Amino acid sequence: MKCRFFAPIATATLVALLATPPRIVAQDHANYSVLHVFTGADGSTPYGSLIGDWEGNLYGTTIGGGDTADTPCQNSPFAPGCGVVYKIDRRGAESVLYQFKGGPDGAFPTTELLLDQAGNLYGTARGGGILTTDSPCAFISGCGVVFKLDRHDEESVLYSFSGGTDGFGVSSGLIRDQAGNFYGTTVAGGISNAACTGDGPPGTCGVIYKVDPKGNETVLHAFTGGSDGYSPYGSLLRDGQGNLVGVASNGGNISSSFCGAAVQNFAGALGCGTVFKIGDRGNFSVVHTFEGKDGGPFPDGWLATDYAGNIYGITGNGGSAVSSTNLGNGTVFKIDRHGHESVLYNFAGGAQGFSSLGSVIRDNLGNLYGATLLGGDTTDAACSAAGGCGVVFRVDPWGRYTVLHTFTGPDGANPVANLYMDQHGDIYGTTTAGGDPTCNCGVVFKIALEHNGGEN
Repeated sequence: MKCRFFAPIATATLVALLATPPRIVAQDHANYSVLHVFTGADGSTPYGSLIGDWEGNLYGTTIGGGDTADTPCQNSPFAPGCGVVYKIDRRGAESVLYQFKGGPDGAFPTTELLLDQAGNLYGTARGGGILTTDSPCAFISGCGVVFKLDRHDEESVLYSFSGGTDGFGVSSGLIRDQAGNFYGTTVAGGISNAACTGDGPPGTCGVIYKVDPKGNETVLHAFTGGSDGYSPYGSLLRDGQGNLVGVASNGGNISSSFCGAAVQNFAGALGCGTVFKIGDRGNFSVVHTFEGKDGGPFPDGWLATDYAGNIYGITGNGGSAVSSTNLGNGTVFKIDRHGHESVLYNFAGGAQGFSSLGSVIRDNLGNLYGATLLGGDTTDAACSAAGGCGVVFRVDPWGRYTVLHTFTGPDGANPVANLYMDQHGDIYGTTTAGGDPTCNCGVVFKIALEHNGGEN
């Protein structure tokens, strides 16, 4: 089980996914290129996924970098600097749209942005905002914010988390309804339960929240740490019935033989996690409870779906490599409309990659694409110490696995975020490390998929 709330990538073993996938043609070869190398002042360590507009510009966030002179962020646990919002235009030129200061404006954004039709960007930051003397978030200068960045790059805070029952440690991007309400999750805060340990500070279980256009927050569901799960992680997904669907990394069956009390010291958490849904009136239900042997424990959020209502995702552990001393390399899973799960691929480790912290995106042909944090090239000096720099992969509808790119360090290392696919079927992503050897701050990359036939 991997802690994602406190630790930067160096010490830890992260676009709304396309519910309506772009129309593309059959794929053959993949051409990889680096669009931008982060150097620190322009951002560092991009945890958040990319999004794009119809003009071909890309937008994202970095957890560190930017203005390193701001006191709250000089000695941050992530990287010097409070993080930035950046844009990469169609020519590959990067510009910093906003540098977080670590005060009321927020700090350390880690998730994807949301773009409205007027060109405003919305997002969340894990730190900054409200800070009191007894704050549980003192080490990151606040409990996080929901923010807006307008077309003139002016930032405003829509909501600041207090660190109590309203939640803290924002663990998702935002999803918006037609009335202008925003929805998301926090990995901690909410109900106090000592059993809720793992992805967030111990003792609280996380919440699903709503922020209305006037900045009022409502907790739609406070996780209990029992059968409903706890530590929700990853952005919510809206299904065909209008429900919000998401993932709790832990909880569920807390008495299971794989993730129950008998192995809590080994796994660091109780329960293997759940997939849940919640309606617009707050009616909450569990879609699927992971047991550890049915696709692995600890789902990593960021689900994808298809027209039939099936759900796709990744677990960071579990699969065929599970043993008494190993939680496994992870799986790609599918959950049908009835809540039944099937494993589409078991990560083999080594050159095939393992330990994904993101999830998958899906094209109209049924192919799934994702990236692994580790594995791949284990011979290069820059990657061998960490167990490999990771890979980008494809799983076709028949479960056949293909490595599209193996990271080597200079071209990026250790991707955490989900991939983004544009309307042409090309793939974009970020790595949290690699690139400039003096900074090791990560890169933005593109994979252009060559096609071997007509449109399907």
